[in-house]
Parts: sequence; structure tokens; C-alpha cells
Amino acid sequence: RPVSARYKVYIIDEVHMLSKQAFNALLKTLEEPPPHVKFVFATTEVRKVPVTVVSRCQRFDLRRVEAAVLLRHLEGIVAKEEAKADRAALALIARAADGSVRDALSILDQAIAHCDGEIGEVEVRDMLGLADRTQVFDLFEAVMAGEIKAALDELGRQYRAGVDPLAVLNDLLDLTHWLTRVKLVPEAADAITVPEAERRRGRDLAERLAMPQLARGWQMLLKGLGEARAAPDPLAAAEMVLVRLAFVAELPTPAELVEALSHGGGDRSSPAPAPPAPPASPAGAGDASIADQRAADATDGRGPAPRTAPAPEPPAETAEIPPRPTSLAEVVALADAKREPVLAANLRNHVRLVRFDPGRIEFRPTDDAPETLANDIRERLGDWSGERWVVVVSNDEEGAPTLAEQAERARARRIAEAKDHPLVRAVLDTFPEAEVTDVRKRADAGPPPADAIDEEETS
Repeated sequence: RPVSARYKVYIIDEVHMLSKQAFNALLKTLEEPPPHVKFVFATTEVRKVPVTVVSRCQRFDLRRVEAAVLLRHLEGIVAKEEAKADRAALALIARAADGSVRDALSILDQAIAHCDGEIGEVEVRDMLGLADRTQVFDLFEAVMAGEIKAALDELGRQYRAGVDPLAVLNDLLDLTHWLTRVKLVPEAADAITVPEAERRRGRDLAERLAMPQLARGWQMLLKGLGEARAAPDPLAAAEMVLVRLAFVAELPTPAELVEALSHGGGDRSSPAPAPPAPPASPAGAGDASIADQRAADATDGRGPAPRTAPAPEPPAETAEIPPRPTSLAEVVALADAKREPVLAANLRNHVRLVRFDPGRIEFRPTDDAPETLANDIRERLGDWSGERWVVVVSNDEEGAPTLAEQAERARARRIAEAKDHPLVRAVLDTFPEAEVTDVRKRADAGPPPADAIDEEETS
């Protein structure tokens, strides 16, 4: 029981570090706590705390403190301690704390002791092993401009000054993210923790760099940071990251490259000619106007075409003709039309056709085909066509490939033909790791030009 107060409070910091046995010993007390005892558990890894413990606690998630609020808090502490500190130095401490008040106070305490009561930005950067923000901007500008010699010289100067190469890559990542935010949300540059010189330089860089360049730089720096952490020589790894980034900084985006290749290297600013729109029929025009237009198209403008007689109107009621498929593909289409997806899938994947005659199908099933496949085909075709069908399973002949195998071979052939196309070959040469995965026909693609049709017919 408490000696003088109403409650006795037990505070366990980093509670996730307790062992399984310790949690089990504590669990009974948590289930039926004495009225005079309060437990406070603090952790940064709540997922490592057993669910049985979390379910018996009232949970409070503490959010990160914003850098502006943390900066004002540090200024108040410096004033009470009667120390002197540059605002830029305190802003640097607030950023390094990453929203943690405890870390910010620890860094501030170290800075006061290190700087003998007068905290400057240079001293804080040296203490934290960070590069000067101006040097980070210089390095970033050199890399994005493709000036690899200037970038490597700047990295060498920072390394000789004691800056960790991993910290340099982290600074470049942070700058890339901030510039992206400034480009998307210009108000992000007006934050209280951003100095005026850095604000002006950042806005200028955000206007000059395109979004694909920033996104590509972020991806390469993020991947390079992981490589540098695992490399035996972090400096060499950081240099290789800068080399790669400098060589791709001026490359066009994939969209710009495809557009340039499709125009034969011409002026990319000139838009491609739009396809001619189909002639519109006047309002209220009937079938005769459509027929006249089609006839005029057929004569290719060489004179008036004879007026075609209107087609006779179909009878009001027409007897539905039962379907009579003449190929396996028509059977599959009929199954799709009759909403039999399972049968259609089995026909595509498990039927190796041996012979198809009207009213008779002979096939060899695949090894994993359903045992009732032949009977299912016979019953469905009989119901749909109103005729008797004979479906025979062959054990002697191998049969043709299934429709799915034929479609896959056709797809592989289309991909091979597409890779031989000059435009696609140029894209693959530019991006060695790219692959052609599929070839589709555009839904809005019009008919090919006349010369292309002639070449196809004569080849």
C-alpha cells in the first residue's frame, strides 16, 4: 500500500522488453488489480506486447510533436536555462528529434554542454554528423544536372569533414521528399522550421525539376541507401549511387521516349495528326442516307454511286433457329452465350480435338480433365441444338493442342513479332530490363492506312 499518497504508481518503460514469463507473472495482477495500485506501461513497440496484456489496459497512442511546436518548446527551455542558441540550430535539433520531445531534450542537453552554453548551427551539425544544408543543396543540384565530377568532389569534401556517407544519402532523400512536397503543395515551403535562404532555393529547384525526375531520384536514392548500408565501403557505395543518379537525371521519361520514337526523332512539341472523324449524318436522316454515304465511300469519290434500294423489312416474328456449331471454337462461344462458364473453361483447357463433324465430336482429354466432360458436352449440345450429338473419347490419337494452348502460342508469336518492330526494339534497347508481357489491340484504333493494307496483301 502507498505510504503517504492515495495510489502507488508503477511505471514500466519499454514494456515490450519483458520476457514471456514476466508477462505471465504480471497477467494475474492486471486481471484483478488492487484498488490502490496503478500500472503505466510505456513502449514504442506495442505489437510486441502480448494481446492478453493489451486487452487489459487502456491504451493511449501518443502522436509525434510537430517540428514547429517542438521548436517553440526548445526556445522556451533555452530561455529558462539562460543559454544562447541560433534559431537555425534549434530547428535542426527539432528536425533531428523526428517528433520526439525526449530525443529533442537529449540533443539540446548535449548541445548546451558541447557548445558551452552558446549553440550554433555549425556546432550542432558537427555534433550530429550532418552536412551543411547548403552543401546538401549543392550536391543535389550537381547530381540532377549530370555534373558527376562536381558531385563526387562535394561528397569527398563532406566525407573529409566527418560526415557519414549514409547521412549524406539520408539528407538527399529528405531534400527530394521536401522538394516534391513543395512542387505539389507550394505552401510547404512556408514552414516555420525552414530558413529563408533554403525556402528560396527550394522553390527554384522545385520549379526546374519535373515530377518524374524527383520520383526517379527518390527511388534510386532509397535503393542506394540500402545498398550502402550493406556495402563493405559505404563511401564507395554512396559514390556509385550518385554516379547512377547523375547518368539518368537527364534521361527522358518513358512517355517522352515513346513519343519521340513514334515521331521518328522529330519535334516532340508538334502534336500527332488526329484521325479524321467519321462523317456525321444529318439529324433525321434514315437508312437511305447511310446507304448513300457507304456507297460514296466505296466509290472513293470517283462519281455518284447508284442509289441502293432499301432493304425489305424483316417479318414481325421470326422463328428462332437452333444453333448448330461447326467447330470447337463455336461450341465454346455457345457455352459462353448460354452462361456455362465451367463447361466453356473445360472445353478450352482440357479438350484436344481429334475430329469434328456435324453431330459428332471426337477428342482426347487432358490428364486433369473431369471424368464427366464427354457426357456434359453431349447433354448440353443436345439441349441447345435440339439434335442428338455423339461425343467420343479417343485413346489412340493424340489430338490437336487445346484452345488454351493455341491461344498461348499465338500470344507468344505476337510478342515475338512485336519485339521485332523497330519502335519496340528501340524501347527495349533503351531500357534493357524491360519486357514485353502482352500485345493488345487498341479499342479506338482505326483501320490501317492504305499502303499498309497493300503491303500486307502483296507480302
